[in-house]
Amino acid sequence: MKLASLKSGGRDGTPVVVSRDLSRMALATSVVPTLRDAIENWGQVAPELQTLSAQLEAGKLDSLPYDPTTLASPLPRAFQWADGSAYLSHMRLVRKARGVEMPANSQTDPMLYQGGSDAFLGPVDPIPCVDTDWGLDFEGEIAVITDDVPMGCSTEQAKSHIKLILLCNDISLRHVMRPELIKGFGFFQSKPASAFSPICVTPDELGKAWTGGRVNLPLLTTYNGEDYGRVHAGKDLTFEFPDLIAHAARTRDLAAGTIIGSGTVSNEDHDVVGSNCLAEKRMIETIRDGNAATRFMQPGDTIRFEMLGEDGVSIFGAIDQTVVAG
Repeated sequence: MKLASLKSGGRDGTPVVVSRDLSRMALATSVVPTLRDAIENWGQVAPELQTLSAQLEAGKLDSLPYDPTTLASPLPRAFQWADGSAYLSHMRLVRKARGVEMPANSQTDPMLYQGGSDAFLGPVDPIPCVDTDWGLDFEGEIAVITDDVPMGCSTEQAKSHIKLILLCNDISLRHVMRPELIKGFGFFQSKPASAFSPICVTPDELGKAWTGGRVNLPLLTTYNGEDYGRVHAGKDLTFEFPDLIAHAARTRDLAAGTIIGSGTVSNEDHDVVGSNCLAEKRMIETIRDGNAATRFMQPGDTIRFEMLGEDGVSIFGAIDQTVVAG
């Protein structure tokens, strides 16, 4: 099942079911007022949404042409957005370029930060660039949406709490980030609103590509119209989503609608598959050449993230954004 939220209908949008080939979408308000309400009552609502989805596929529902410009992020806002760093190949590059060792427990203890979740950008909304000196960067990620997760949830139990999967552009301001990290109190100003794919899907939509904790497909990144990365999301992943969820729930309950991100999808053979953020490429240049040549984003730049199934059809639709002076 593929779900999305129209921008109309208030801050939480209006829910729609989307056809598997991304050609049509139909209102789901006969079942639930918003996707936020759906995830909070998933056990009751999911079967009814599945019925709507089947009716759409069979051509038995009034529908609209699929149009990502009318869509918000699936959850236009959420009670919680926690982002990890599950691909340690990315973290190793960043730390090596800075001459800093990896934490001793990096292989066993996931890293998470709590991002702003009060408002997300839509999948094709412009990215505001207030100051080019802030070091605007994109980060291509996978994310999951959970139902209610109890405190102390185990990794094995966490698998059943993953209800929806989507893509993310976790936007970062790299030159604002460094002084924040020096303070030792985490990200805040360096993490403006993130954007998510127009569509979120139930795990069964991924078929064999979903193994219960990871997506075994490449994430396709196009920067300024050119291939920038074809990084495989199932490779070089140190922590699967159940690991991240269990880590987040160690000392607190997670409310339904919590979004957990993987962190930048990264492979060890980055010289072959490319990267999913500018910072990673800059780190590679710094290690290789002594300095970074790649600039950060400026007004007019474009970034696109997409993932295709084995049939070549886009699974989540595309995050397709342009940087504008803000």
